Amino acid sequence: MHIVILVLVEVLIIIGLSRLMGLAFRSIKQPLVIGEIVAGIMLGPSLFGLVAPHLAVTLFPPETIPFLNVLSQVGLIFFMFLIGLELNPKYLSGQLEVAVLTSHVSILVPFSLGTLLAAILYPLVSNASVSFTAFALFLGAAMSITAFPVLARIITENNLQGTRLGTLALTCAAVDDVTAWCLLAVAIAVARTGDFAGAIPTIIASIVYIGLMLTAGRWFLQRLAKHYLRAGRLSQLLLAGIYMAVVASALITELIGIHLIFGAFLLGAAMPKNEDLVRELAVKTEDFVLIFLLPIFFAYSGLKTQIGLLNRPELWLLCALVLGVAIAGKYVGTYVAARVSGISKREASALGWLMNTRGLTELIVLNIGLELGVISPLIFTMLVIMALVTTFMTSPLLEWTYPKKLIRLDVVEPELEAETGIDTSAGDETYPHPFRILVPVANPSTQKGLVQLAVALAQPAVGVALSYRYPAVVNPLSLIEFQEDYAFESTPVEADRLIAQRRQQLEELINTLEPSETRSCVHPIVRISSNVARETAQIATLEQVDLILVGWHRPAFSSNRLGGRVGQILTTAPVDVAVFVDKGKELLESLLVPYSANIHDDLALILALRLLINRETCMLQILHIAANHTREELSYELHTMMEQLPASVRDRIQIKIVEAPEPIQAVIQASEGVDLTIAGTSRTWGIERQTLGRYTDQLAIQCRSSLLITRRYSQVTAHLASMLPEVSSQEPTFRN
Repeated sequence: MHIVILVLVEVLIIIGLSRLMGLAFRSIKQPLVIGEIVAGIMLGPSLFGLVAPHLAVTLFPPETIPFLNVLSQVGLIFFMFLIGLELNPKYLSGQLEVAVLTSHVSILVPFSLGTLLAAILYPLVSNASVSFTAFALFLGAAMSITAFPVLARIITENNLQGTRLGTLALTCAAVDDVTAWCLLAVAIAVARTGDFAGAIPTIIASIVYIGLMLTAGRWFLQRLAKHYLRAGRLSQLLLAGIYMAVVASALITELIGIHLIFGAFLLGAAMPKNEDLVRELAVKTEDFVLIFLLPIFFAYSGLKTQIGLLNRPELWLLCALVLGVAIAGKYVGTYVAARVSGISKREASALGWLMNTRGLTELIVLNIGLELGVISPLIFTMLVIMALVTTFMTSPLLEWTYPKKLIRLDVVEPELEAETGIDTSAGDETYPHPFRILVPVANPSTQKGLVQLAVALAQPAVGVALSYRYPAVVNPLSLIEFQEDYAFESTPVEADRLIAQRRQQLEELINTLEPSETRSCVHPIVRISSNVARETAQIATLEQVDLILVGWHRPAFSSNRLGGRVGQILTTAPVDVAVFVDKGKELLESLLVPYSANIHDDLALILALRLLINRETCMLQILHIAANHTREELSYELHTMMEQLPASVRDRIQIKIVEAPEPIQAVIQASEGVDLTIAGTSRTWGIERQTLGRYTDQLAIQCRSSLLITRRYSQVTAHLASMLPEVSSQEPTFRN
């Protein structure tokens, strides 16, 4: 009983640290799996055993390791089943001839270099009991692996699945995955039998079993899929049958002489790729596997990783050589094959970095090699370091080689031009740049008021005679955020389905906007994101947005209405931002702008003037709380601006100066009789940035009307230049 309790305590520590490190690495734009691998290494002799050896032995005594091994093996079996389940034939539909050549060359080159490296390492760091053939095959396989699950998630997270690069990378990785697992199966067979000749019966048995699974096995699984379609749900009985088949297939491949994981992978690959069945099966399976079992595998691997074994400079040089061969072999092989196939230099380079992703798949291979005794703990540690470095470097090198602005040119911009009918490459004199409002929409079913306000700011109401110098565009932005890197929902195929579903929801929202004539300027953008605030700021920069209009929401762990993502956008977005607190006032007939002469209030007034110009029935009240200012000075500056506006607009503006000891209360009282109050972020109105990025929100709480809170980033942005030819490109600011 003592051992069981100790194992449970270990599991508690493992899961907690894995989640913590995973989130830490996600915050620096790295895959979650890297953090979980690092967490496992931290619990082993490389850190915990080095810093607190007695406590490490107490918490992770040798007698508990077999229990962790069993749990990790069960986790591996079902994880490999999930990988096979997600290996969709759709990934093999694009540029297959190019992908087959590229992926095979990207395996052949590092495999060849790995075998040459084996000739150097074998006499220095290998076991004498291990044959050179087995050692060379394992090292070559370790150099050749690409982690399909991690690569697929990197592609999804960077919204590359709709680009030629993303499609080619997925196809290459899928072909690479199948080929590499076959190579590994041969390597295991050779390692277990001692030489290649002895492995031939095992290889033949494996081929026969693969043939049976892809014929009779697939036929039986098709029958299961038909039963699922009739039932409309994945019952517990059917799920139990599938899990039994996974374990049985794993046992068969183990008895054949390769490894448990191959049977599980093969069953997953043979499963019918019915979208609903695959989705439900993956969702039901992955949570327990990814959250509970896989972190135990990472910890089990970490307990065997001993960085302290690299205790001499020459060993670190060998480690650097292993890393250099792994990177160069995969990159050069991929790059050369892609260039021969006619792929551009930049895309070929980006593909080379993507194919260098090794991640969890590499760790599985290394554990098998260590378990069979083919590689020593020293080589195991070197290769774990190689797996971490090559996975860690993928995202930054991909961003450097193929930045988001190029992805936009490849996918986003042509779509946008087709949707809007605006040719942004046309002469600057006609349409230099459309006035663009970006509207982050978290929930299309509840944020109609936000989009309607954006349309009112962008376009004139029906019947308003107004000649625009260039058009306005409203882009509702819906970012689908994934919390996990290798959950099924973040696979490219599933991500495409979710994007299409979200786009349909946005189209339904757009079709409810009134009047219908204004809908033509509204064009949604749907993207995958790992960080909503950061992605919003990046898209605003790439799309040359003039204003971000974001809806208010209350963060889950804060009562501050301008905290959370809204606060992050207010803080980080390099464009003007307005936050809309919708209190259900559908009309926009009366506006209130409290004015205290700062750049944020300037933006509030300018946006109010846009609404005033767009809506002939709209009235504007400018409320100035008098202190040391005089009516004449204020009137002079306002009239300087208003002289540029038509008389029909000036007549609907009322300037009201009041003396009040409590400016906020004066605004709250005045807001009772209007539809929308527009206020800048300033101390005067109780909306100001304080320490740790927190904004106060007194006015947001107490305002009687709907509220628009403005934060100006640049005084160069011309929010009125598109509406009136006589307004200068740099709008004046108002000072007393």
